Amino acid sequence: MNLQFQYTWFVWGLAAIPFFIVLFLLLLRWKRRVTGRIGDKKLVKELTNNFSPRLFNLKFILVLFALAAGVVSIMNLRKPADADSLARKGIDVVIAMDVSNSMLATDLEPSRLERAKQFITKLMNAMPNDRIALVLFAGKAYMQMPLTTDHAAAQMYVSSASPAAVPQQGTVINEALKMSANAFNTADRRFKAVVLISDGEDHDPEAIETSKDLADQGMMINTVGVGSPEGSYIVDPATGQNKKDEMGNTVITKLNEDELKLLADNTNGVYVRLQNSDEAVDAVKKNLSQIEKKALGDVSLMNFKTYYWWFASAMLIFLLIEVFIPERKEIIA
Repeated sequence: MNLQFQYTWFVWGLAAIPFFIVLFLLLLRWKRRVTGRIGDKKLVKELTNNFSPRLFNLKFILVLFALAAGVVSIMNLRKPADADSLARKGIDVVIAMDVSNSMLATDLEPSRLERAKQFITKLMNAMPNDRIALVLFAGKAYMQMPLTTDHAAAQMYVSSASPAAVPQQGTVINEALKMSANAFNTADRRFKAVVLISDGEDHDPEAIETSKDLADQGMMINTVGVGSPEGSYIVDPATGQNKKDEMGNTVITKLNEDELKLLADNTNGVYVRLQNSDEAVDAVKKNLSQIEKKALGDVSLMNFKTYYWWFASAMLIFLLIEVFIPERKEIIA
């Protein structure tokens, strides 16, 4: 049956039973002494004729039973509710996708953004039991979809994602990490992870410090690098021409692997360069499986059938019986 006590340390409460037994024996001894001091045994017998030592002892025994039942009740006897309760409830994963203009580069065909979408789709298909949230970021980060098990809805948001979804351009990974952290319910005891997909061209140096703070909160950040270190031009979809900076120079965007690797290292995550989508999904899923194995053995994520109320009810019954049992024989005659 796999019965177990949740709060085993309360077993020390049972130590109060021998303590009260000693006090009770001392009380009986004191009563005999007082009786002896009166001197006249016949008078004492007449005065205590209606008193029942047997009932007095029974009332004390009932109190001891009530105490023992109360302690066991607090210890919370329980067992897994059913076979399904031994399976994990899943982990929470926030997918943070870079939708800055640099993701339109074509060093990964058909573009970095499209390859990122393909990766996300395959990743979600590989984790059907997990809740997914979607954060889109560029110069700012936005919660596109809160945590949900509705992967079909998530897929719709992913497929429609584009630089137009974030008016302010740039790449601010720090904001993406903070927004991802906000997606989690701190009161919900579930395992949490972030999968950040970007070319790593960060315009905010605070991301590294933020990742350290999130690591202290027990959060894992897995990073997926999209693009090539050699770089590529950014095609403006409106004109079909390569983008240029304010000086008229053609913009070249390069994959910044160093920061993405450091973000992952700081949080026990893994860095993967997106070349083959299936291989990248396998690498990320393998690292997430470390969390899943912990979830399998973590009783905080199991459903239990509890029996504390049995013992609480027994305690109440013992106390009620004790209250209604008199110490005088004539009342129950």
